[in-house]
Amino acid sequence: MINGAASFWHASLGPPPLRPALDGPLDADVCIVGAGYTGLWTAWALAGADPGLRIVVLEAEHAGFGASGRNGGWLSGLMPGDRARLARDSAGRPGGGRAGVVGLQRHLIDAVREIVEVCAKEGIEADIHVGGTLAVATGAAQLYRLRAALAEDRTWGLGPEDEWELGAEQVRERLAVAGVAGGVFSPHCARIQPAKLVRGLADVVCRHGVAIYERTPALRIEPGRVHTARGDVRAPWVVRATEGFTAQLPGLHRKLLPMNSSMIVTEPLPPTTWERLGWAGSETVRDGAHAYVYAQRTADGRVAIGGRGIPYRFGSRLDTAGRTPAATAAQLAQALRSLLPGVGQPEVAHTWSGVLGVARDWCPTVGVERVGAGVAGGAARASGAGGASGAGGAAWAGGAAWAGGAGGAAWAGGYVGDGVTTSYLAGLTLADLILGRDTSRTALPWVGHRSRSWEPEPLRWLGVRSVYALYRAADRAEGRRPSVARSSRWAVAADRIAGRS
Repeated sequence: MINGAASFWHASLGPPPLRPALDGPLDADVCIVGAGYTGLWTAWALAGADPGLRIVVLEAEHAGFGASGRNGGWLSGLMPGDRARLARDSAGRPGGGRAGVVGLQRHLIDAVREIVEVCAKEGIEADIHVGGTLAVATGAAQLYRLRAALAEDRTWGLGPEDEWELGAEQVRERLAVAGVAGGVFSPHCARIQPAKLVRGLADVVCRHGVAIYERTPALRIEPGRVHTARGDVRAPWVVRATEGFTAQLPGLHRKLLPMNSSMIVTEPLPPTTWERLGWAGSETVRDGAHAYVYAQRTADGRVAIGGRGIPYRFGSRLDTAGRTPAATAAQLAQALRSLLPGVGQPEVAHTWSGVLGVARDWCPTVGVERVGAGVAGGAARASGAGGASGAGGAAWAGGAAWAGGAGGAAWAGGYVGDGVTTSYLAGLTLADLILGRDTSRTALPWVGHRSRSWEPEPLRWLGVRSVYALYRAADRAEGRRPSVARSSRWAVAADRIAGRS
């Protein structure tokens, strides 16, 4: 079994062909820090809107090294974060409130289809299969929560065509889940191979004229400038797209918490095993536990399954190689056999871990801060008519109106594990904001949302570890009383500590 090496998704493709590192100071129009989904979709949208823009992407390792190349491969319309909080915090402004959150949900559902279409148009082969997503309950308490969540979704604009309940037999017709009590299905999800998507997207943006510099970590970000050991990049606009790695940047240690998630993938399973399991629709699957697991049937006939493992390391430390404790890999293998006993005793081919970004209020955000013409270190770029860009949004070569003067800082993240689709919408929104466009995306309630900082250590470590210990205790308690149709009090306590109730 391979442990680490970024992920099975990357390892199955072989080593990435590394792009050059930055070889000295550079001027650009937009400098994006992070070559994951957020940074690359932002670059793609900007380059498509104005091919004349000088767009630079800086990446510490290689494109997709972080969560974009390690995730569970769910291209889903699921909305991350606390909808009620987003609605409350954005109430009173155009595009905000409850109606705004409903609009955000519709944009995410549309984004699933749009990404599939973009991949087809751009020639990105990412093992995409639109099979929907299935949440399964293996006890009365889990079924109670799935039904409550379905009822809550109805109040946020999701109709019966967007998701619906399945009885136990209907679930078994799709997948042989042990002890299934019922489930909920949504058609708005596709299975993908995430490393294929991020590598393909990186190739596409390079073809569109974007420069990606790999093995070039950002040491510090400031208005108009990104400092690296290989030279500084000066740009009117600087975009932070670092998600779970944000805590490593100076001044941002408590901005986003790097939450760990771990995965295993089996060796390819024989046809007789698939006959027992079913899963002909290749739906993505999760269970209804508090410390839930998520899974997919891969294009080459494996099962990939993930869960939290060790949720957080003291001081926001990272294991960038993605090595996974043996106990965590064993727990995931046991979770697979418990959920799908028809899988037998498959050999585990690879295990890995990665981090996702979590804001203190569990809400994602897209934001910009504009600065005037006096951006420190801002690159000056002449317009096609020979004039200079400056305050007032003068036209730049390529035709884009540079709104708000010289530029500013932009960022997106905090996807709480639902970033494959969300990052696409965030990238398009960042492009709109940078270009000064008023669109349906720029009015969405996550634009400009602010989350308070995480607590200092050791409170941060104690809080996160306590929350997940309580969730696991809740799952054990519910397992001992499978007929009790309510959540354990341990889970209620965990939700209160986490600020999710």
